[in-house]
Amino acid sequence: MKKILVANRGEIAIRVMRTAKKMGIGTVAVFSEVDRNAPHVRFADEAVCIGPAPSNQSYLVGDKIIEVAKKLNVDGIHPGYGFLSENAAFAEAVEKNGITFIGPKSKAIRIMGSKLEAKEAVKGYNIPMVPGIDEAITDVKAAKQIASEIGYPILIKASAGGGGKGMRIVDNEANFESQMERAISEATSAFGDGSVFLEKYVTSPRHIEIQVMADTHGNVLHFFERECSIQRRHQKVVEEAPSSLLTPKLRNAMGEAATKVAKACDYVGAGTVEFLMDADMNFYFLEMNTRLQVEHPVTEMITGVDLVELQIKVARGEELPLKQSDLSIKGHAMELRVYAEDPLNDFLPSVGQLETYRLPEGEGVRVDNGFEEGMDVPIYYDPMLSKLITYGKTREEAIELILKAIEDYKIKGVQTTLPFGTFVFEHDAFRSGNFDTHFVKNYYSPEAIKEKSASEAEVAAMVALKLYFEDQKTIQLPTN
Repeated sequence: MKKILVANRGEIAIRVMRTAKKMGIGTVAVFSEVDRNAPHVRFADEAVCIGPAPSNQSYLVGDKIIEVAKKLNVDGIHPGYGFLSENAAFAEAVEKNGITFIGPKSKAIRIMGSKLEAKEAVKGYNIPMVPGIDEAITDVKAAKQIASEIGYPILIKASAGGGGKGMRIVDNEANFESQMERAISEATSAFGDGSVFLEKYVTSPRHIEIQVMADTHGNVLHFFERECSIQRRHQKVVEEAPSSLLTPKLRNAMGEAATKVAKACDYVGAGTVEFLMDADMNFYFLEMNTRLQVEHPVTEMITGVDLVELQIKVARGEELPLKQSDLSIKGHAMELRVYAEDPLNDFLPSVGQLETYRLPEGEGVRVDNGFEEGMDVPIYYDPMLSKLITYGKTREEAIELILKAIEDYKIKGVQTTLPFGTFVFEHDAFRSGNFDTHFVKNYYSPEAIKEKSASEAEVAAMVALKLYFEDQKTIQLPTN
């Protein structure tokens, strides 16, 4: 493999190209018209414009990307995450055109892309699943009957869904029909597929995921867990590895379950198996993400492994150079997704120009970044600017490092999730490890950040006043 095209943009495009260059592999960037001057375009050896700003006219046009790859004699296409990364038809088309798709085979993407098919695939592997029905349903009255049999609270989930769309929590029978109809409508609008299924809703859930990697020689490894319970709108904002909750026995059991899920669909490449854990430490298979995750850096930090490098080696047909016994956890890592969002206004996107944009540096600090000072934040894509990752010998050290690194960020022109990050990492519930996916609902409010800012401003003003009075006492000697 001498040349890789990265079918993505921003920080993940640069992240993949950095490893490719380290391996002596040439890189090709694709970009939309609005991204013409983006850092990932300059970072690549070659770059080609593939269309206008909207992603459905550029980054989601698989045929155009394949055409560019063939024209430039590309050997492999890395999809990153998002866009076409979990599009089975694209993966298939890449392979049919004689180019290596740096990811799983289309069959695995298809199976795991449907929550119901995924449940069916892992049935025979003795993997725990949340009580519920394992078939799609659109008949509201029949679903209501099933819900009463499972018992409330009930979770209604879109079969083709993700990112919290087509998902409803129903606490009692009176609300069931209206919530079911809303879920079907939302699923139809978002995914073109209104089928939903029902599960028992796990109260006080933790969201724990296991990183796996499989080669074409039958080897499947897990790289331990990531804790992803700090979420807003069912989407992750803070991740860490390892989880403060897991015992070695539980970690081993979840790792084994994750490798079984990979085997259930003949998986190849990097993937993540997601689990829910209830208050009694029972874990349940949730879904499998058939790509590299946004939060993969925390796993890299605690294992010392470059996951993108392994992806490329596996795609070249090589055997994984590691055994499970070679892997161990060293230290602790934290990650904050730095979104251009306003945490004081329901995390709504904050677009504008990055008038000031300076990143933290230092030992134990890693920033995967896709922007630079002076750039506009486009309205067309996910509003993530960068990812802040810190690594320490202990969880406490990693937390202190990330709090300092947040302070060292200098961003003006847009609102970001940095103040929210400070709120999380300073909060007693997070620091104690005693939290779940309801953290934001239970503890966070815009007022909490406003109060902190006002308090800090008051302290700064008092310090400035004290320095002023001390300065007045100093005898000023005349200068000749």
